[in-house]
Amino acid sequence: MSRIWVLGAGQLGQMLKHAGMPLDLEVCPVDIESEETFPLQPHEQVTAEREQWPDTAATRQLAAHPAFVNLETFPILADRFTQKSLIDKLGLATAPWQLVETDTSAEQLHQQLGERVLLKRRTGGYDGRGQHWLREPGLDAIPDDWHEQAIAEQAIDFDEEMSVVGMRGADGQCFFYPLTLNLHVNGILLGSAAPLARLAHLQAEAERMLGTLMNDLDYVGVMAMECFRVGDHLLINELAPRVHNSGHWTQAGANISQFEAHLRAVAKLPLVQPTVKNTSVMVNLVGTERNDAWLSVPGAELYWYGKDVRPGRKVGHINFCLDSHADTKAALDQLQPLLPVNYVQVLNWLRSQLD
Repeated sequence: MSRIWVLGAGQLGQMLKHAGMPLDLEVCPVDIESEETFPLQPHEQVTAEREQWPDTAATRQLAAHPAFVNLETFPILADRFTQKSLIDKLGLATAPWQLVETDTSAEQLHQQLGERVLLKRRTGGYDGRGQHWLREPGLDAIPDDWHEQAIAEQAIDFDEEMSVVGMRGADGQCFFYPLTLNLHVNGILLGSAAPLARLAHLQAEAERMLGTLMNDLDYVGVMAMECFRVGDHLLINELAPRVHNSGHWTQAGANISQFEAHLRAVAKLPLVQPTVKNTSVMVNLVGTERNDAWLSVPGAELYWYGKDVRPGRKVGHINFCLDSHADTKAALDQLQPLLPVNYVQVLNWLRSQLD
């Protein structure tokens, strides 16, 4: 049995562990707060479920391992300044932006980027956190301690949010999953649907953009690229050098999940173009208590993360990949009364994508 260590023991690390079992890969997620020492061997591989980590005994040991895959990529993509700079260097489309420097003022940002400007902390700040809007020229101010610690982006009047997940092997071979349409509420992903025939004409553009990035970084494994659709073109929003929430549907909807794809690449096992079964939908479970009645809904595939439930916290997801859109909509109808009332919006959105 080959062993792969994962820096991080959250739900992504646990799902990587689950995906490794059929391949006879021993996947070992490691708590980033641990002060233990682990029996890493020189021939074993190290990957990560996150872009950043604290300085602990465990993270120092794993990050010092010579076979830590993509180690040099993480600091580039974890910092929105260096990430955006890379996208610009490669000539790929993204929202106009600039670094918030020591002497930058809100007035200057409005003059250069427009009436609506979104500040994003350079590191961290996912799921709607670490962001600050400037919407009132002449009245806005940049928050204290955000200078040099944030970028400013021009607000984009996009039509839809979507993402693409790709995989790249050490030999440079790339494969991609179909574009995924996503619904975010208050910055948190709550629903996804893929594939959708009406998005197929954007697939080549998405693959070209993500392929260019992965090749430039000599990346190995799965990477996700979040995009805005503006008319018939895509703008890159953010990149994730890891398996990603918007790719969870692949657990039900493809012969190779994003988790297996990542492990294959890291372990230098063959990569192939995934076979997609049917249109899948994913319902992200955020801040809601577990309800075993979900399991009674036909076709429901529940992944519960075993976390303490807190507002805004991702605690699980449910995938559906049924034979017809009508079957999927019927399943969503049965699921609706079993979820909090705020999920009516999410399920209505998913049903509308299946019409």
